[in-house]
Amino acid sequence: MTTTAPTLLESIVATPVGDARILTDHEVVVAADFADGTGRLEAYLARHLARPDRRPADSTAATALRAYLDGDLDALTRVEVRAVGSPFQQDVWTALRRIPAGSTWTYAELATAAGHPGASRAAGTANGANPIAIFVPCHRVIPATGGVGGYAGGSDRKAWLLDHEGTTPRPDVSLTRRCE
Repeated sequence: MTTTAPTLLESIVATPVGDARILTDHEVVVAADFADGTGRLEAYLARHLARPDRRPADSTAATALRAYLDGDLDALTRVEVRAVGSPFQQDVWTALRRIPAGSTWTYAELATAAGHPGASRAAGTANGANPIAIFVPCHRVIPATGGVGGYAGGSDRKAWLLDHEGTTPRPDVSLTRRCE
C-alpha cells in the first residue's frame, strides 16, 4: 500500500538568534528547529513523515513565535503540537510543555514529572531528541550542577532563550562542592 506524503506548511521566522523553521499540518506544529539545524529536521521528517511536500506559508504557529519573541511568553502554549516518538519520549515531551516560561527544571525533575523517577539520563536523551524546538521547551531543562547545559541548537542560543524568559540558570557548581 502506498501512502501519500503529507503537505506541510513551512514558515520561516527571524529571531535574534537565527531563523526558525516551523512545519505545520492543519495548524498543528509537527516539527520546528533553527534553520541551521536543517540536518536534524530533515532526518526526523524522513524517518517519521515520509518526506512530506512543503509549501511556504505563514501559520498561527509563526504568529505565536513572533508574539513570544515580542514578550508574550505564554503564546507558544496556545499552539498545538504533535511529534512522533516512543511512549517514553511522548511522556517527556508532554512534561516539557508543563514547564512555565521563566522556570527551569533539572533532568531529574523532568523525569519525575514525566512519570519516570530515576530515569534522568533517559529523560535527557528524550529531551535532546525533541523535534519541536521552542514550542516544546527543552531549553528549560538544565543540569543540577548549574549552568546552561547542552542544547541541540547551541548553548548560546539556549542561554538567549532562558534570558529572554527572565531565567538565570544557577551558576556552575564545582565538582568539589557537589561531592561534599
